[in-house]
Amino acid sequence: MSETRGLYERYVMPTYRPGPVLVRGKGALAWDEEGKEYLDFAAGIAVCQLGHAHPAVTAALREQAEKLTHCSNLFVNEWQPRLAAKLSEIGGLGGKCFFANSGAEANECLIKLARKWGAPRGKFEVVAMEHSFHGRTLATLAATGQAKYRKDFGPDVPGFRHAAFNDLDAVRAAVTEKTAAILCEAVQGEGGVIPAAPGFLEGLRALCDEKGMLLFFDEVQCGVGRTGKWFGFQHYGAKPDAFSMAKGIANGFPMGAVSAAPAVSDVLTAGTHASTFGGNPLASAVALATLETIEREGLLENAAAMGARLADGLRRLAAEKGCIRDVRGLGLMRGAELDRPAAPVALALREAGLLCIPTGERVLRFLPPLVVSAAQIDRALETLAKVLPEG
Repeated sequence: MSETRGLYERYVMPTYRPGPVLVRGKGALAWDEEGKEYLDFAAGIAVCQLGHAHPAVTAALREQAEKLTHCSNLFVNEWQPRLAAKLSEIGGLGGKCFFANSGAEANECLIKLARKWGAPRGKFEVVAMEHSFHGRTLATLAATGQAKYRKDFGPDVPGFRHAAFNDLDAVRAAVTEKTAAILCEAVQGEGGVIPAAPGFLEGLRALCDEKGMLLFFDEVQCGVGRTGKWFGFQHYGAKPDAFSMAKGIANGFPMGAVSAAPAVSDVLTAGTHASTFGGNPLASAVALATLETIEREGLLENAAAMGARLADGLRRLAAEKGCIRDVRGLGLMRGAELDRPAAPVALALREAGLLCIPTGERVLRFLPPLVVSAAQIDRALETLAKVLPEG
């Protein structure tokens, strides 16, 4: 056992069962402490959109760290308003933003926004989807449509109802006179890489307009270019009243954000919500550099093209290997559903030098950085072909 591993097991709470000790990365590659190279199709769980050690991120970190790392939101820093303007532009809502440190915090902001907006209307409930995932805080756990994550943490925070994903009739049945908002992912990540069906998000928008409710999208995993568009909902014909994001927004520097449409941008007023670290100058500078690099290097287009290449290769493997039951996803957020538990297969792939993440019990999830090359996609497919059982 290495010193690092020993210290981890002695002093870090066992909330994870981590794999190798990673010490270095470059682009879509990573190396462990023993020098073994991996093709990283986990990307920090859809976080490292620019891959590891991208020079634009390194430069932004270094330059801002030499000037001002933190000043709190009691003062304005030069980068946060610029980042907010960029997010309002690429998200298409044209309103205002709130900044936090994680996806769970961003979703907490959406929940508080729903309740603050709904209070004078006698509304407080949020309808979320079955098999969804919205975070690990008590409120976002209650919103999450998977009971396994809530085990031993009850009683649940009240005010949440769940309906079947991609079933408009089920959602309508879950709505009551107390419903303030509907919360939905454009692609369910932890639920098994399941995209919204054609017409579903549009149907949610129509339902919210009919019933006088807000529509929120959780873009924490499927946002910031992951699907080949800036945000997953942009593949569909529906705009939310607000949406959350995190993970890929700052390429590994902790950040979360909410972008809201003008009609609800001023619901949360001074003193009603806050974050000490949210949107500080260091995080904002890195996030803006990340977004500008995605734009400058044409990485939305690369995500779409490489995602199609990966999906085509997975479908070819499905025709050859009886163990693959389904291939689904958008852009560089792809899942291969197996006829057996995915975790042992993911472990075998790791031993063969390919990092991916099992999800939904039987799904191998592939989340390569947006800078991934065609050669690296092909290398991953070759590794899969060697490791996947015949079925």
